[in-house]
Amino acid sequence: MPLAAVWLLRYSVVMCLLLHSLVLMTTCFHHAATACSKNCYCSETESEGKTMRCSNLQLTEIPEDIPNDTRRVYLDFNLITAVPTNAFASLTHLFELDLSHNEIGQLEPGAFRGLGSSLQFLDLSSNKLVNFNPDAFEGLRARANLTNNPWLCDCNLQMALPRVDLEPASLTGIVCQSSDPEEIGVQGLSFLLEPDIDLCVVMKRTTDVAMLVVMFGWFTMVISYLVYYVRANQEDARRHLEYLKSLPSRQGKSEESSTISTDAITNINMNGWTKQY
Repeated sequence: MPLAAVWLLRYSVVMCLLLHSLVLMTTCFHHAATACSKNCYCSETESEGKTMRCSNLQLTEIPEDIPNDTRRVYLDFNLITAVPTNAFASLTHLFELDLSHNEIGQLEPGAFRGLGSSLQFLDLSSNKLVNFNPDAFEGLRARANLTNNPWLCDCNLQMALPRVDLEPASLTGIVCQSSDPEEIGVQGLSFLLEPDIDLCVVMKRTTDVAMLVVMFGWFTMVISYLVYYVRANQEDARRHLEYLKSLPSRQGKSEESSTISTDAITNINMNGWTKQY
């Protein structure tokens, strides 16, 4: 075989191997870039980006291996009970998050931290949320679906709502299943639709009563001190008065002694003059 043909064959084999390696590397990188959480289904389009669907998989926790470039995550119809702090902090491109129809009863502070600049839709409907934690929605400006949760409408909720940046329409989904106080009559009503209801009235009354009790306590202490002070001073005044009363009698004795002494001196002088005559 001519030498040129041998070199050409070797060159062709090397090029084939290099091309095959390049294809494998490209495939691996593409797989890494489009990796999907276990048991979930992932798809990607140019218009919507990457979508990960983990619906109805009996999941009890938020998956930790969600690809960072995911745009939409569907975790609905699972058994998730809580959303921990920084659960989605690495998903800086996340546009939509569906956590509906779970068992979520707790949103820890910073649960949606890192999503403030990207997330537009958040679905928390049909869960077991009772207390509204504004720290969980830190920096979040998304439109949220908060319907079909057993919300407790109380003073804590009233003070928490102004602290969140969610779209106002989101908060109309907070329908009161219970209230504190119970007799305020907001069960079954959207909290924001009742602007005249003050759920902090009981707390204000309690605070007023506490202030009155404290003021009464201080007033009682002051009166008690004044009574003690007056009684103590009355005793001192009585003793001082008795002392003053005793002073005139002593002064009288002194005057009597002075009078006797003066009479004696006078008698002595008169006797002296008598003898001289």
